[in-house]
Amino acid sequence: MIDKLEYNTNREQLIIPEYGRHIQKMINHASSRESKEERNKLAKSIISIMGNLQPHLRDVPDFQHKLWDQLFIMSDFKLDADSPFDKPSKEILEAKPDPLSYPQNYPKYRFYGNNIKIMIDEAVKWKDGEMKEALIYTIANHMKKCFLNWNKDSVTDVVIFDHLFELSDGKIDIRNSDEVLLDSSVLIRPKRKFVHKKSIKKNNRPRKRY
Repeated sequence: MIDKLEYNTNREQLIIPEYGRHIQKMINHASSRESKEERNKLAKSIISIMGNLQPHLRDVPDFQHKLWDQLFIMSDFKLDADSPFDKPSKEILEAKPDPLSYPQNYPKYRFYGNNIKIMIDEAVKWKDGEMKEALIYTIANHMKKCFLNWNKDSVTDVVIFDHLFELSDGKIDIRNSDEVLLDSSVLIRPKRKFVHKKSIKKNNRPRKRY
């Protein structure tokens, strides 16, 4: 009996493990039948068994479509049986999705990040006025904060204004402005250290006297 034991390492890999090996063997058996009438009969029986695993969904049309698709997928598309739905295509199923476009930006000042450049480009499109001016100085303050996160030493406003002029391709020029950015101590605030007080357990039981 020990010689006849089967180990999963020696068995074929399950395509959809959720249905177990017995369902997989049934599908393999149905795929090997020569008579199409017999294959259709076995396919319907297997679909019924697969639906019994989730009886509350077995009569839903969309769920039936899913079961038939899984049946053909588990047969490695070798089962030639009639289906009430369109058969899935192996080429479409195995097709790789198109790669997602990822911004490959290499900014000159990486410590500002890509979002700063996007904000600057958006600010350039705004009409001149108080709102645009407020946005520009908000961006400048954020640039100063990013600079201080990268370099803990203080930075002058002139450096930030020069970088802003450069990143905006000369479209935003506040280098001769009298405005002053926020102080470094305000932008980089030290984190508070929370001290957790140890909870003292009080014993309310009366003290024994000996």
